[in-house]
Parts: sequence; C-alpha cells; structure tokens
Amino acid sequence: MGVMVALLRGMVIKTANKDSIEEAAQILRDGGLVGMPTETVYGLAANAFDGQAVARIFEAKGRPSFNPLIVHVLDLAAAGVLVEVDDRAEALADRFWPGPLTMILPRKAGTDISELVSAGLPTLAVRAPRHKVTQALIRAAGVPLAAPSANRSGSLSPTSPIHVADSLGENVDLILAAGPSEVGLESTVIDLSSNVAVILRPGAVTPEEISAVLGVEVLVETGVSDAPKSPGLVLKHYAPDTPVRLNAVDVGDGEALLGFGSLKFMGQKSGGAAADMDESRLRNLSEDGDLHEAAAHLFAMLKELDRPEHSAIAVMAIPDEGLGIAINDRLMRAASGSQGQDD
Repeated sequence: MGVMVALLRGMVIKTANKDSIEEAAQILRDGGLVGMPTETVYGLAANAFDGQAVARIFEAKGRPSFNPLIVHVLDLAAAGVLVEVDDRAEALADRFWPGPLTMILPRKAGTDISELVSAGLPTLAVRAPRHKVTQALIRAAGVPLAAPSANRSGSLSPTSPIHVADSLGENVDLILAAGPSEVGLESTVIDLSSNVAVILRPGAVTPEEISAVLGVEVLVETGVSDAPKSPGLVLKHYAPDTPVRLNAVDVGDGEALLGFGSLKFMGQKSGGAAADMDESRLRNLSEDGDLHEAAAHLFAMLKELDRPEHSAIAVMAIPDEGLGIAINDRLMRAASGSQGQDD
C-alpha cells in the first residue's frame, strides 16, 4: 500500500513517517490544517502563531463560538516561553509530561500565540503529548500547535484516522495515520491560574494522582459554568469593560469603531468620515471583508479599543454566515448588558 493509506472524499491520509511528517509540517507553516495522532485522541492542528489558520479550525469543526484551544509543545521549557510556570506546574510536568495532562497557566506578556487560541483570556492551556509522531511533527514544524479533537463539534472524539476523515472530510489538508489512539479519552485539564488548583475536565490522569504530587486535595469542577476556562466546556470568553454597540451605522461622540470591510459609508455623528478618526479609536477586522482575517483579529482588536476614554465600542455589522456566526456570537456576548444593538 506504500505511504498513502487512503484518499477519502478528497482527503489524503498518509502513514506517519519522516517524509509525511515533513509534508505535514510544511502544511502547518503555510497556514493549513493537519489531523495528527496523539496518545489521547486525534487532534486537528494549526500553527498557534497564525490567527487565520486557527480560525480555520473553528470553521472546520463548526464550533458555535470561539472556545480556547490546547497548545501542544515539546516540553516544559517550550511551555515556559508561552506561560508563567510555577512550582506546581513544574512538579506536575515532571511527573506527567509528556502525557495526557493539560495545564491552564497565566499567558506570558508578549507571546505571539494568537489571541484566538485563548479566546481573549489571560491564560493558555498547554500540553506536552507523549506520542512520538506528535512530538516529531511539533519539532519539524518548529512552532507550537493549537489542536482540539479532530471532529465536528458535538460528534464523538476521533480515535483513528478514518474517524477524522469521516467527520471533517475536505476541511483538513492532510491526516497523519499512526493507528488507534492509546488512551482514547481527552486529556485531563487542570487550572493552575490561581492559588487553588482545580480540575476542569477529568481524563486519564486522575485527581488522586495529581493530589499526590501537589500534596493537597485537588478540587474537581465539572459541568457547565458561567465562566469555565477549559477546552471542551461551554465558555464565557473575554468581554471588554467598555460597552459594545452592535450593528453600528455611524460613530457617536467618544466612541471607538471596530470596523469590517469598507468604511466608505461610515460617518461620525458629530461630522466627518469614520475613516478619518484617530488611530487610537479605529480598528478594522478586515478591510477586505475576509471572515478568516476578522476572526484572527477579533480579540486583539477588542482589547486595543477597550480603553477607559472610550464611551463605547461601535461595531459594524458582520455577515451572519460561516465564521461570521461565531464572530457574532462572541460580539453578542460582549455586548450583553451594555448599550445593545442598533435597529
């Protein structure tokens, strides 16, 4: 059968070896998506530095909103470039990494990880997988990989390459095949972003094992919360302190503008074109009206406009289709309790 295992629905599945791993690494560097084996389940990987590639993950999975993604790295040293590592994280990594444990830690200032990966939150979820193919892919790509499970949202997590192809079809550029997943269950997720360690998603690493390492009983918080931080749970993401006004057709006094597409017909209520506003008050998610670009810029630009001198953030209408559905979901959550929408 050779290197190629199958060609299914236009989807290429290749046996994981040196050549196919390098091909997959190049796809990732070029902004594409790769189905990759891990010891837990198969993941849908993108370059975590590339916001538009990350946006493709959400589009491929059909996620209803932007949930934070796990960033896959080689080891604790690589994670330490992205997050603030404390003694607890060091102890857990020493015992369980590489392996099926994801740690949520404070995001380091200045990291180039896309804001879309962390859904605008001040934390990142990081994991060092132990699967040799995953490690080789991370090493070959030379970048950390953002990767949820490689399946449509709401469907069963994939434990084989055929599962990935059946669920995602042509939405993924290449699937690396390396047999069935060893664990078959998503990683345990533990939140270490505060003084109290909390397990947000149970997995192969048990609370008892974690408690034994940390020397304290670890809390377990499962189910839906108003503000969970874990991948795999419904999430209330970052929301700006500044009120958000949706479907704006002009810009009021003291407001900032989050634009989309052409600003030709946008004006200021006090007179003048919106395009002539001071740079501190104006951002455009995508001048070309590209929803991938808009998704990639969403959280970073909201944060840039979230300033006390702005009375509100006026947001131009976003098409409610494709990735626009997820963008609008996020914006509606941000706007709830503020000035609301224009008619």
